[in-house]
Amino acid sequence: MDYTRDGGHEQWQGNPLDTARESFGWLTVGPHPVVVDGRLFDHLPDRDVPVDELRDLLLRPDCPRATWDEVWAHVILKSRLQGATWTIVAVGLALPTLIPIAARLTAHYVGDPTDIHAEVLRGFLDALDTVDLDQGRIMIRLRWAAYRAGHRALIAALDGPTPRAPGFRSSEPKPPSGHPDLVLARAVAVGVLTQTEAALIGDTRLDEVTLSEWAAAHNVTYAQVQRARHRAEQRLAIWLSETAEPVDEADPTTGAATARLGLTAGPDSPSRSRRVAKNRESGLSAQPPDSGLQGCG
Repeated sequence: MDYTRDGGHEQWQGNPLDTARESFGWLTVGPHPVVVDGRLFDHLPDRDVPVDELRDLLLRPDCPRATWDEVWAHVILKSRLQGATWTIVAVGLALPTLIPIAARLTAHYVGDPTDIHAEVLRGFLDALDTVDLDQGRIMIRLRWAAYRAGHRALIAALDGPTPRAPGFRSSEPKPPSGHPDLVLARAVAVGVLTQTEAALIGDTRLDEVTLSEWAAAHNVTYAQVQRARHRAEQRLAIWLSETAEPVDEADPTTGAATARLGLTAGPDSPSRSRRVAKNRESGLSAQPPDSGLQGCG
């Protein structure tokens, strides 16, 4: 993947995911494409398998999760030992997961998405060096690492000042403010949710991820995840019902965000309302940072 260094900082050339896709493509052409020995794994052909074909085989619905873990452990170990080529192979195999993550995070972001896409990729690459290959569900844990890195970058971008030129000017229409991911990002920014809670709600409500899969990927129990999501959604529902921002009738996603997240704010007692307001001011979750899910990062 092509990048240069400017003043000691890495600078991606163009969109990093496009660069990764092009780099992976170069490994699959010519008389000697990069291959994996399919004879080492169940449910793969008994021959050398080019890595682009390997990617397609892993995406098939009938590919067992055990094969996923075996192939990913093999590729990641080669990446750690040999670097360069096999790191690009790992990224190429993960692109069908990384691209939707980047697109989802920046779908309604009006700024340049390149930095957020770069952080998604950087989060994945950092996890390649640290993910435990013996725990299973390797790709799921790599996905969470990439999502968390991109989510942090999105929150930082939303919190940053928007540059404005002086004088009168025309401007683009206001983007839909009620997109569920942006609602979750704002909730994290004001302290209603932690990043882990926002990821939990987004992944299990908006993506096709079950609570049991999320629990296994984060090494916690199903009951812990279920309770944590319930508490987090209650705080989020109360905050949304009490927000001082008026509903924009011209924004078709404002009301849809709550519906897509499956939130319902029940009868609120004054004490609950004050507690959420206090959390919002202090930037703290209602749960202690070392309890339950929060201890898992």
